[in-house]
Amino acid sequence: MSQDSSDGYPLVLHTEADPSSLGGTAICGFSTVGSVGVIATSHLIKSLELSPMGTVLHPNFPAVALIHDSVPKHPVRVYQGDGIGVFTAEIQFPGEHDVYFANTVLEWFTKGGFDRLVVIDGVVSNDLGIKEDSELWGVASTGIGRNQLDNSDIQRIQQGVVAGIAGYLIAEGERRGLDVTALLAECNPMYPDARAALIAIEGLSDLMDLEIPVKGLLEDAKNIEERVREAFERAQAMALPPPDTDDDDVPMVY
Repeated sequence: MSQDSSDGYPLVLHTEADPSSLGGTAICGFSTVGSVGVIATSHLIKSLELSPMGTVLHPNFPAVALIHDSVPKHPVRVYQGDGIGVFTAEIQFPGEHDVYFANTVLEWFTKGGFDRLVVIDGVVSNDLGIKEDSELWGVASTGIGRNQLDNSDIQRIQQGVVAGIAGYLIAEGERRGLDVTALLAECNPMYPDARAALIAIEGLSDLMDLEIPVKGLLEDAKNIEERVREAFERAQAMALPPPDTDDDDVPMVY
């Protein structure tokens, strides 16, 4: 990684992109725990009909095309709509890429003239079962951002650690005086948690005072949960029964 700079990765604009249309609220999500960020950003791109703006490229990235509706796309992309920009990464990268991706997001955010940045990510649930009501937590780099969390009834993290890209972004936001907020939805790390992404989208909707359609995401959440339940039931059915042990028959070990 020695050829990389602290400025992040190159962002290549599409030929039809209009850089003058940038601005508003910037949102980013990555393929991290529970895939919460990438599920949420993918839903935003589709439901708000955002336009492709550019692609993040680097020789160290895997050579792969993701096919969406018969159209091949690079995995790391940015989109733009009316007062909203989205940065998404649809494959998981090793942790050593985190700082470079975070700096790429910050460069896109500052040069694009956005007012604030919202990072959507997941946090591991203490209860690995499927929950109807998961928690949504928030942390903001500025006093204004913390007030916005309070006004949106999003629980603020008082003490703790936020790791990875989200942690770097909120810490850099505080250092540089940038308005950066992280929305962290409690999720199950064992599968793509669309319900946690739905909770994050609902929090984002309140934070932005913007109506975001969630019907498709709710259907995805139900489908994923049904598949997970079926997988759990199959696993339990195939599991061996516990051995019958009689305390009197347990041999003594000397």
